[in-house]
Parts: sequence; C-alpha cells; structure tokens
Amino acid sequence: QVQLVESGGGLVQPGGSLRLSCAASGFTFNNYVMRWYRQAPGKERELVAGISSGGGRLNYADSVKGRFTISRDNAKNTVYLQMNSLKPEDTAVYYCNANFGDSRWLDYWGQGTQVTVSL
Repeated sequence: QVQLVESGGGLVQPGGSLRLSCAASGFTFNNYVMRWYRQAPGKERELVAGISSGGGRLNYADSVKGRFTISRDNAKNTVYLQMNSLKPEDTAVYYCNANFGDSRWLDYWGQGTQVTVSL
C-alpha cells in the first residue's frame, strides 16, 4: 500500500523557519521524482520544489528560490523541505508528490500539512 505521510507543518511568525518531512512507503522510493506542492485558500495548487530520483537535479518556484531547500534521503525513504524566511504568502497546505516517469498512473500524493505564517 502506497503511503506518503507529511509532517512538520504548523504556525510560525514571519521570518521564521519550518522543516517539512514526507515519509514514503509502498513503492521504490529511489526511482521516483519527488515534489512539494502547495495550495492556498481560493488558489490553485502550485509546484514549490522538485528533486530528481538521485537527488542531483533540483528545481524551485521563483517565489521560494533562495529561501526553501528540497532534499531527500533515499536510505530513509524521506523527502524534506526546509523553509526559511517564511512570509505570510507562504501560508498554504503543503503536499508531497511522488512521480515515476511523468506517468499519470504512478503518481502519488500525501494528505497535506498546513503551514500558517502569521504574527
């Protein structure tokens, strides 16, 4: 059974930091591209960051470049998102995604974790 379980969300003040984790099981983690998406209220889901299966290629949304860092530990079947210098506009539900070869079928999602940036 495929599972992606996010953790690490919460309430943080502007300028603060959070580290999200996504623990994967039920598939061959090190064969999958891993991505973090987010969805704010009333907005469409957007790609935040992605990391290749081996970890050598990274990509980020322009809005988070220089502030967020995606990483993965294939030995622990876990992907991380380190978020620094958080802004109120980063408030959203953050979702972990696993995808193999841009397949529509080998595409898995976590349940999401809420991140709220507010005073």
